[in-house]
Amino acid sequence: MTSPKQGWSFSTGERGRNRVRAFAHPVTGRLFLEFTDHGRRKRVALGHRDGEAAKARAEEVAAALRRPDLQVAGNATLATLFDIYRREVTPLKGASKQQHDHRAAALLLACLGGHRKAATLSRRDWDRYIEWRRHEGDGRAGRARKRPVRDRMITYDLKFLQAVLNWATTARDERGSLLLAQNPLKRLPWPKEQSPRRPILTDAQYRKLLAVSVQVSPLFGLALTLAHETGHRIGAIRLLRWSDVLFDRTKVRWRGEQDKIGLEQEVELSRKALRVLKQARRERPAIGDVWVFPSPEDPTQPCSRHLVRDWWERGEALAGLAHEAGLGWHSLRRKFATDLKHVPLVDLCYLGGWKDPQTILRCYQRPDERTMRQALANRGRRVAGGR
Repeated sequence: MTSPKQGWSFSTGERGRNRVRAFAHPVTGRLFLEFTDHGRRKRVALGHRDGEAAKARAEEVAAALRRPDLQVAGNATLATLFDIYRREVTPLKGASKQQHDHRAAALLLACLGGHRKAATLSRRDWDRYIEWRRHEGDGRAGRARKRPVRDRMITYDLKFLQAVLNWATTARDERGSLLLAQNPLKRLPWPKEQSPRRPILTDAQYRKLLAVSVQVSPLFGLALTLAHETGHRIGAIRLLRWSDVLFDRTKVRWRGEQDKIGLEQEVELSRKALRVLKQARRERPAIGDVWVFPSPEDPTQPCSRHLVRDWWERGEALAGLAHEAGLGWHSLRRKFATDLKHVPLVDLCYLGGWKDPQTILRCYQRPDERTMRQALANRGRRVAGGR
């Protein structure tokens, strides 16, 4: 699977007739197709970041547009669309996205019905699913029965539905007819939480977790320190290889294919991060390009996201920290953004792996008393000095 770089594009077909352009979004890296069908300009999200698959899809659409006799079938059911999409598109995604595609499809079919024609969906169906999903709760294995789900998870399901409907406007059946003329749910509003839970780990809580980290795992303390010192997602940290740690240049390489938003960069390491990495390398020497956080069962694989989640939960219990919803690995990312709020946003984005500065302001940084007191004190000194 090839992940196209920022600014990547591919075009095929004849201009003015069946021209199709595949391109990567300059911020998110997600892939889209852009073309004109029956005089209407269309842009369709492909739902993956596989460049070769995007090229193949562009070629298919261009070939279909070259035939003037093609019609729109318009009678495809949700069950049919979901079945084809999961066979042809879902396998191009990562493991967790594949699992969600199958789970979201089952939920949507349970609510809206498999025999429902996709072209007849409306705002009422959109709103009905949102309310049904809130009432239905979280039915995943290992979860408390009927545990309420938040709007963010419901949005995740609806994004799958939108991806399928967008894809269906470019896909053809065995007779060459479009599966869907247009997305009937295009631009409908996502459910929005009024008070999202975004707690930040305090310095005292962080020190308590570090103090008990050895009792959890020899690697838990290393993961904690790297999350605290780099501000990166635990998903990117657990996929680090030793070749990504550039000791001679005091930098770390974050690979685009292992990042949620596909951002690839080399970033300076703090002294503390460099020190714990050197210590870990001395304690666990290995031959070849191996994982910094190998799986206990199979060292050729990285440790799973479930394992690092278990580390956190065991560390929380041993440290005597009261469990708080949302206070997990991501709370260290919020702490990083808040601790460094004095740093220019362009530098903070690069250090922590954000593409959009507004994301930091909207979701990560929090007001804190120390900063506010310091700001007022500085203002007082400036006012007094100007008199």
